[in-house]
Amino acid sequence: MKKIIFVLAICLAFTSFSHAKNCRKGIACGNSCISANKTCRIGSYTPAPVSTETKPTISKQNFNNAKTHLINIYKANPEQTTFYCGCEFSFNGKKGNVDFGKCGYTPRKNQVRASRIEWEHVMPAENFGRHLQCWRNGGRKECKKDSTFNTMEGDLHNLQPSIGEVNGDRSNYRYSQFTKTFNQYGQFQTAVDFKQRQFQPREEIRGVIARTYFYMQDKYNINLSDAQSKLMTAWDNTYPPDEWECERNKQIERIQGNDNKFITEKCN
Repeated sequence: MKKIIFVLAICLAFTSFSHAKNCRKGIACGNSCISANKTCRIGSYTPAPVSTETKPTISKQNFNNAKTHLINIYKANPEQTTFYCGCEFSFNGKKGNVDFGKCGYTPRKNQVRASRIEWEHVMPAENFGRHLQCWRNGGRKECKKDSTFNTMEGDLHNLQPSIGEVNGDRSNYRYSQFTKTFNQYGQFQTAVDFKQRQFQPREEIRGVIARTYFYMQDKYNINLSDAQSKLMTAWDNTYPPDEWECERNKQIERIQGNDNKFITEKCN
């Protein structure tokens, strides 16, 4: 018995000498003669330093939140139609559906996508995203971690309900006027030139597009080309706001906290 006590005393002394400076309460002591998997009961425990690395900042104004607000706006105003084609639509929960039989829309290629509502960025995400470092680092996926991009992507003034197929066909093509023949989507006077990467919207929404572009330019310091600026100025002057554009602007201001002044000044 005395021999065992003596051996333990030697081990404890050796452990204290060899490991005390590295041995903290609650932390394994290492390969000592006591046990490698036991925890120390001596001294005081100093917590590991807390990482100062922060998670990506996601703005409260983002695309997901914007879609929720827009669904509520359009549920409360069910008489409103899709942006590019003027089709009636309705919501089942968060899913928007288009009734082709009521609006005369003919799917060009993708009937599944044509039957649903998507939220179109009037000024495409690439147009405002490419000004940011995150876009240069990895495009839209990388910019999802950037609060500035989140804010721009979720700006309600730049979002409109669109038939999914038309939203996909528009892509990030520039707005233009290039044809008087419209046969891609049934009876609607909207056209896409895939080769030249341009999109011609129906006349009824050209003023809305122009005032949206001027808003994004002013709000986020986005440059427009001379050609785009001239086209938008012409559309803004030719196609004044209708009652819904004025009302929608007010509703968005109540939600988001700011109006589109290019609409407000013409509505007043």
